[in-house]
Amino acid sequence: MNPLPKLVCVVGARPNFMKIAPIYAALKSSRTVDPFLVHTGQHYDEAMKDLFFRQLGIPEPDIDLGVGSGSHAFQTAQIMQRFEPILDDVAPFAVLVVGDVNSTIACGLVAVKKQLPLIHVEAGLRSFDRTMPEEINRVLTDQISELLFTTERSAKENLLREGIAEDKIHFVGNVMIDALFTHLGRSVPAEETLARYGWNLGAQFGVLTLHRPSNVDDARTLERLLRTLVMVSRKLPLVFPCHPRTLKMIERYGLKGLLAEAEILVTPPLGYLEMLGLVRASQLVLTDSGGLQEETTALGVPCLTLRENTERPVTVSEGTNTVVGTDPDRIWAAVEDTLMTGGKRGRIPPLWDGRAAERIVRVVEERFL
Repeated sequence: MNPLPKLVCVVGARPNFMKIAPIYAALKSSRTVDPFLVHTGQHYDEAMKDLFFRQLGIPEPDIDLGVGSGSHAFQTAQIMQRFEPILDDVAPFAVLVVGDVNSTIACGLVAVKKQLPLIHVEAGLRSFDRTMPEEINRVLTDQISELLFTTERSAKENLLREGIAEDKIHFVGNVMIDALFTHLGRSVPAEETLARYGWNLGAQFGVLTLHRPSNVDDARTLERLLRTLVMVSRKLPLVFPCHPRTLKMIERYGLKGLLAEAEILVTPPLGYLEMLGLVRASQLVLTDSGGLQEETTALGVPCLTLRENTERPVTVSEGTNTVVGTDPDRIWAAVEDTLMTGGKRGRIPPLWDGRAAERIVRVVEERFL
């Protein structure tokens, strides 16, 4: 019996794990493709990686490049150097990348320079802010991709404006929402997670995440945000799963004392099922994350995005998301409005139905097999 053709699938950071899980499962179910999973190690916390893989049902990677942390240039170069011999050994018919992290563009560049077709899942999203490293990764990955799978209709317009051929673009929906619908019934109840950290909240609380360099690397911006969030917490207690880098910056700038004055529960990063349970039960999410903008829209939970822009405009036009930036007055006004009115509820966008991965596999089969 001839072996199935191999498709190399790349993950590098935690948001990638939620995107690759349904794709990997759909590829396995198809029995026409053998997915070969490469983890670059861009997010290198082994315990968190193992927890996410276990909760999402992802098998151990076939290869872990073990790159770890470093500057954008260092990470990208290390991934490229370590990824190239893998392609020589595996000899896949194509390489599939997801999202917009350094692993996405690094592995994409290696693939196309070896004349291998590149498949980009979550293509065409644009914040139009070139100061964001992720925006550079998105634009460049799309330019070198053979198949581009989009999550919302505006993404196709962006790609066409940038000269991408229309026959390469396929609107399939959102694999993040595939993962959410698959695992929602297994989410850890919020009270269970909170009790683990000694909190016994009433019915109302909010969820906070912060990790963007524009928000956490500048001392003045970070202090302004934290002072606003302390004020918010006195009206709505906040649960803050804190990115290690964010915590490091809070400590570096001497801002840890601010959190002690607040109704803010600071926890380490949480597993996917724990985070899903918290968001699902919350009254409000305040975040600078892209994925949470999508998950809150699917769950019908109001979201305030602490950035000046979003690359996911459908979460604003059709979903529950409001972009409020970092201005204290705008944040406070949006929080008060949400608590008074219940906030935006919106609707689930087209094709966010839990079947995006199936559509991706179907197109891959038609194109390559």
